Amino acid sequence: MSDPTPVIDDLREESEELDALVARLSPEEWRLTTPAPGWTIAHQIAHLAWTDRAARVAVTDEDGFRRLVEQALAAPDRYVDDGAEEGARQDPDALLAAWREGRAALDEALRESAPGARFPWYGPPMAAASMATARLMETWAHGLDIADTLGATRPPTDRLRHIARIGVRARDFAYAAHGLTPPAAPFRVELTGPAGDLWTYGPEDAAQRVTGPALDFCLLATQRAHRTDLALTAEGPDADRWLDLAQAFAGPPGAGRPPKGTAR
Repeated sequence: MSDPTPVIDDLREESEELDALVARLSPEEWRLTTPAPGWTIAHQIAHLAWTDRAARVAVTDEDGFRRLVEQALAAPDRYVDDGAEEGARQDPDALLAAWREGRAALDEALRESAPGARFPWYGPPMAAASMATARLMETWAHGLDIADTLGATRPPTDRLRHIARIGVRARDFAYAAHGLTPPAAPFRVELTGPAGDLWTYGPEDAAQRVTGPALDFCLLATQRAHRTDLALTAEGPDADRWLDLAQAFAGPPGAGRPPKGTAR
């Protein structure tokens, strides 16, 4: 049984780092357009606040979460964007306060959850550690969009380990999301962390493998950079195909980012 405390702690740190980036923005800066088409910085934070609230409901109120799923099924093409749009219309101070309140409530709910409990989600049910990892992944990815918009640099940290792990574990899901049958054999994945240590996944003698910087793999798995702009190497045709499909998030495949130097 996995202790969720370390990843919950890392989620809190990731959120606080992003909070420090947006806390002093002017109202005009909150309306700046980010790399996500149609989304401003306010939309990005509103989406995080919306998803944190949904995660807390999933952890604390199964019937309430079932109603959220019904709402999503009623408008599958608009549900996420509508939630972000509604939140983005708030005054920035109110939006920031709502995000802080919601993520604090989720933090408490995850820490107080029963050991071994699993919670419903829009994909498969998740344990507390998996829920916190998914929230960390989204917080990091949307934080990248905001940092890119502001011209800010967010140095990579060892918190990427959680995102890399979920990206590797989501390999078969990525194939299935594209209507493809996943390879039967596991891959070897070797990633170099920000501190220079090696993070490894899969059997050492696997015939196919992916190697490169952990940051680049996380950028690929969250679709925040195009494969051609990353220093990832694949050995074997299936591993090479995976790098064209990889996604660490639930739901249908996204459009991803175009290569640098091309129009969005």
